Amino acid sequence: MSIYDTVEGARLLTIQKKKGHWNRWGPFLSERAWGTVREDYSAGGDAWSYLPHDHARSRAYRWNEDGIAGICDRHQFLCFAVALWNGRDPILKERLFGLAGPEGNHGEDVKEYYFYLDNTPTHSYMKYLYKYPQTEYPYDRLLEENRRRGKLEAEYELVDTGIFDEGRYFDIVVEYAKVEAEDLIIRISASNRGPDAAPIHLLPTLWFRNTWSWGRDDSRPSIAAQIRGRPKQGSVSTLLARHPQLGNYALYCSGPDELLFTENETNTLRLYGVPSQSPIVRTRSIRTSLKATARL
Repeated sequence: MSIYDTVEGARLLTIQKKKGHWNRWGPFLSERAWGTVREDYSAGGDAWSYLPHDHARSRAYRWNEDGIAGICDRHQFLCFAVALWNGRDPILKERLFGLAGPEGNHGEDVKEYYFYLDNTPTHSYMKYLYKYPQTEYPYDRLLEENRRRGKLEAEYELVDTGIFDEGRYFDIVVEYAKVEAEDLIIRISASNRGPDAAPIHLLPTLWFRNTWSWGRDDSRPSIAAQIRGRPKQGSVSTLLARHPQLGNYALYCSGPDELLFTENETNTLRLYGVPSQSPIVRTRSIRTSLKATARL
């Protein structure tokens, strides 16, 4: 039996014959793009210092985006990922945290636990697991302890901080299933593995990569809510995403009474002390971040 005799094989054939776009959407979104050389415009070529983790939530990336359990089209115009907040962290968990090359005692090192559980060749089904602590994420402790240790010592890992003791974390499972090549169903599940009840905020996020602020393309995409009267409990809200090259897409969200928006523009006031060109910019704090579940 050939692979092409299967349902998944038939999807692969449509790609080969250029009769379908089953490979247009997939897990092409990095969990961590901050600090990479493609976003480095520093004078000395120091990518880690030019775009550190602390800047990531406030800067518009030019060449690629990042997010947890995310997907995007193959040109990475339109992106979707999940942001999280446990009620204790000083910032939203929007991307993976790690040590920059000069910070770790063994160099660059991601300090998170995440797993790719399943994926088909055409990305018709994808499954991802992220383990999110219920207590405040120890950003500073990971930095300080790994800086203190020498090269001959073991790395100080997230589990070594005790943050997962007694199972006090959430298993966040994100699944994607394609009904058709460009018709996806998304399911996000959160399971409390600890002994006590704990808060968790799930913020599915849809946004366009910023391709309009660099002087080459002035055309701007848009994301807007489709208004159909006052939302009711159990109703479906709709986001309409329009892009001059990618086309138009809709995201249907069950349940939320409010859709929250911001612009995908750099917050120059927070980063450089210079007034931002746009009055609506990327997030500055938890309070403003919770208004960023859909960003342009």
